[in-house]
Amino acid sequence: MKRSWTHLARVAAVGAVSLVMIAACSGRSTTGGSDSAGGQVTLKINFWGDFGLQDLKAKYEAEHPNVKIQLNSGEYNAQHEDLQKKLVAGNGAPDIAAIDEGFMVQFRSQSDKFVNLLDKGAGSYESKYLPWKWKQSLSADGKTQIGLGTDVGGLAMCYRTDLFKAAGLPTERDQVSALWPTWDKFIEVGQQYTATTKKKFIDAGTNLFNPILGQQPVGFYDEQDQLRMEQGPKVAFDYTVKAVGAGLSANLVSFQADWDKGFTSGAFAVLACPAWMLGHIKDTAPGTEGKWDIAAVPGGGGNWGGSFLTLPKQGKNVDEAYKLLTWLVAPEQQIEIFKKVGNLPSQPALYTDPAIAAFKNPFFNDAPVGQIFPKMAQGLTPQYLGRKNGPTRVAVENVIRRVENKSLKSDAAWSEAVKEAEKAAKS
Repeated sequence: MKRSWTHLARVAAVGAVSLVMIAACSGRSTTGGSDSAGGQVTLKINFWGDFGLQDLKAKYEAEHPNVKIQLNSGEYNAQHEDLQKKLVAGNGAPDIAAIDEGFMVQFRSQSDKFVNLLDKGAGSYESKYLPWKWKQSLSADGKTQIGLGTDVGGLAMCYRTDLFKAAGLPTERDQVSALWPTWDKFIEVGQQYTATTKKKFIDAGTNLFNPILGQQPVGFYDEQDQLRMEQGPKVAFDYTVKAVGAGLSANLVSFQADWDKGFTSGAFAVLACPAWMLGHIKDTAPGTEGKWDIAAVPGGGGNWGGSFLTLPKQGKNVDEAYKLLTWLVAPEQQIEIFKKVGNLPSQPALYTDPAIAAFKNPFFNDAPVGQIFPKMAQGLTPQYLGRKNGPTRVAVENVIRRVENKSLKSDAAWSEAVKEAEKAAKS
């Protein structure tokens, strides 16, 4: 998701704007140990989107009869907001909290509120991860590792072949990729589609903004945590407003009911598709199997989302939670998650495993996802995502939605976006 869009996501999302991180257990602070004394243990996991946990929950509980797993799924942004509140309050955080890359700098700067996984022996995982992925959840002084990565979100574009065919557009993935080498060409294709079909081309302006932003050398913040709106954000915002002004957007909000319905109703024909988005499409629109395919993203490359699992110190059963965390990121589970919901593992050795490398996703017209997404992930040079990246993104997304619903004129939108981003940066 996990937009965030970790995981659009599923995000939502990339995408959405609100989520409730259901509370977990006690306020007891500990860096190890368990209150269970060998008895029944309940482990609460807070996340968003589809981390592929439902089937794994049953499997783990069968192998560990003394453990019950409580899955608390919510919406992307508010899940992170609620975790922050629980950390400040000193109680209520879950045993395991998922955190998206867009919020990781914010939380790793509070490393004293999380179990240091290095103290649990997690240093052995460093060599298994993409180097930048390991570093993302490491404290600035390199002494505290607060999370183990689940997935990365290399970009592609998912499109409805039946809707493209009805609009007189090519349907083969290589031909579709050739239609839009740039975002300007993508908008032109969208205008052709809407003119022919009188339907919308993309799901939401925010889900155009985020992937374009993810392709830029600098995002909202530079490595000194200074807001840099005139760089990558301006490029992404201008393309987004151009697409919205051209009437391409269905104006939907990620991970809400109308957005989910749009996958089956044909409310849009294409959307940015990080690896974690595949599972959401499959779960939301099972009747569209075989109608989707995957093409290259305009502009080439980029990353959107990718998540981590962390252990807040407030958890009552830290030892058991760590056992579950390491089980979830083990190769067997990571491969199963990839095949079932599409989330691409953060451990590059798995990319050459035949179970991934040879995998073609039948739901997406047998697209060779085991080749498409690993290639993107290995070529990534991710942006620095500042401490206020999450709140800033939400603030700018809200401005984009105001343009979409016509409560804000496009010629006044950029100055409003800058103003709201500056507020978020100072909050």
